[in-house]
Amino acid sequence: MTTLVWLMISQGFQSSTVKYYKDTKNTQFSLSTEVVIVDEIPFPQQITTTKPLSLLGHGFTELEIHFLQIKFTAIGVYLEPEIVGHLKQWKGKIGKELSKDDDFFNTLIVAPVEKFLRIVVIKEIKGSQYGVQLESAVRDRLAAEDKYEDEDEAALEKIDEFFQSKYLKKNSIITFYFPATSATAEIVFSTEGKEDVKTKVENANVVEMIKKWYLGGTRGVSQTTIQSLANTLSAELAK
Repeated sequence: MTTLVWLMISQGFQSSTVKYYKDTKNTQFSLSTEVVIVDEIPFPQQITTTKPLSLLGHGFTELEIHFLQIKFTAIGVYLEPEIVGHLKQWKGKIGKELSKDDDFFNTLIVAPVEKFLRIVVIKEIKGSQYGVQLESAVRDRLAAEDKYEDEDEAALEKIDEFFQSKYLKKNSIITFYFPATSATAEIVFSTEGKEDVKTKVENANVVEMIKKWYLGGTRGVSQTTIQSLANTLSAELAK
């Protein structure tokens, strides 16, 4: 199975979604309007967990390597369409305004709707490097809000151990699933040729800070994703 076909299957594509695929040295393919391309990586516009979720934001993260900014991951943010009902007080605001409004994104984070993040690796690195990034970001946010306790450290160590033995090669996928009414997160790692592996985070403080790392407005790790979310939600609120 080619990497591109595996990537499409692992991203939840149905056979009807892919209209054309040609396996050549320079791979070419045509996709239906049901996908969005983020840095040459296809993201379905809708996925289903316990219910259908829509792709409402996308972007990328970067790493600094030898003073150069290198794209590291592509990101897709999936939310229940009902999220709009929790954000009505921002109706009439344009995307540029919303992207700078941390109260808007805090309301999004705590809203009782399902949230799903799909992160696809562009630049391969060791899983331990990604784990350290995540762990440090969460720990710093917990400390800043004076929430850092022994049970939080134990939850972070579990996440770090999960990523220690992984290798994030190009097109590997990390997903975070946040249920609507439970302060938990399920993390799944997928890579071509291997079985998916998963872990569950049951510490509410750590789960909150993982959401804030990716969805936390001006402090979010990917400002391209934050701006994309702001633009989409502004348009949805205007309807």
